[in-house]
Amino acid sequence: MTLLSVVRDVCAAVGVAIPQSIFSNLTGNRTTQEMVSTANEMAQRITADHRDWTRLRKVQTYTGDGVTTAWDLPANYRRMLLTSNVWRSTSTEQPMAFISDTEDWLNRRYGNATDNAWGEWTMLGGQIHLWPALAVDETAYFAYLDRNCVALASGGFSDSFLADLDRFVLDERLLKLGMILDWKQKKGSAYAEDMGTYQDALENAAGRDQPAPIIGSRMLRSTDASIAIPTQTIFVPG
Repeated sequence: MTLLSVVRDVCAAVGVAIPQSIFSNLTGNRTTQEMVSTANEMAQRITADHRDWTRLRKVQTYTGDGVTTAWDLPANYRRMLLTSNVWRSTSTEQPMAFISDTEDWLNRRYGNATDNAWGEWTMLGGQIHLWPALAVDETAYFAYLDRNCVALASGGFSDSFLADLDRFVLDERLLKLGMILDWKQKKGSAYAEDMGTYQDALENAAGRDQPAPIIGSRMLRSTDASIAIPTQTIFVPG
């Protein structure tokens, strides 16, 4: 579904005029302005606030030059995954240590701390800092969440809708249900049932967004085979 299709469905559900176009007269139509704003807000909530959707997971790799310690984040970077670590190609069994406190990071660098043999990393000034510097041809890599949740009709991706025929990269039904809920909340209408419908759909989509767990990988030789439990004879002294 395109953004136009989603917005038309939302308008029908909340009882406002259904537009023939969204962006052709956006500046002169308060309702379509609010619809676009609601669509962008809900798209961001769905993609970033609930789970690390597999569709939006990306991997970044840096290749060392022996000198650089501060690296620009990818242009489409939103945040690290909830379980992300930073790894060095020279240490694939132990990730680098994350230093969350900036004061601690600075003190460790000026104090030449060397107690983390696998290296350390932090976020500072919109960059990721790696210590020690990656050796020539050594790599560091991590997974992150892509901020671009809109497939543009003109090509490429964006973090917001720009045209009628743009598409949400995840389930468009989630976007529609979320917009209906958000619209009713903002307008002071009853929305309890809409919240339940949206949350059910969100949980269902999240549950499908991961492979089913494998309980066991060993199979019987035949579907007609049966399992025999050996019996044990107990001798009772006479």
